[in-house]
Amino acid sequence: MQTIHVSEIYIKASPQAIWDAITTPEWTARYGYRGPAHYDLRPGGKYLAKATKQMRDYGMAEDIIDGEVIEASPPHKLVQTYRFLFSEANKQEGFTKLTWEIQETASGFCRLSVTHELGSAKIMAAAVVTPFSESGTGGWNWILSDLKSLLETGKTMAG
Repeated sequence: MQTIHVSEIYIKASPQAIWDAITTPEWTARYGYRGPAHYDLRPGGKYLAKATKQMRDYGMAEDIIDGEVIEASPPHKLVQTYRFLFSEANKQEGFTKLTWEIQETASGFCRLSVTHELGSAKIMAAAVVTPFSESGTGGWNWILSDLKSLLETGKTMAG
């Protein structure tokens, strides 16, 4: 069974600003789960998301998500693989595929779409589509909303 989850959000920011917020650790450490993400933005390049100090204090490993860049067309499209490293069960589910697309509109804002091809990764599917909760979940919709808030106001939803 192939599961695909699509999230879209509209952001009043330039494609380059959104691209930078997705692909640079200085930005990724400021929204969502705040784990800095590192990209080698070339086909075959590595992707690695690191745990925050708070996550490590909770017992998580240093590296929490890994993957590989399939396509990078700045500032409009990024295709990558994506795998949780939280547990052996997560690792065994294998890699899923993410496609980030940034489309500029004539009205001065952009549409950001994230298509997550989850395949049969049931644990990951449950995590990425879950609604926000104070216990630390939120999935793609929450992450993208937090990114939008940061880019448009300079502050995240929680801060």
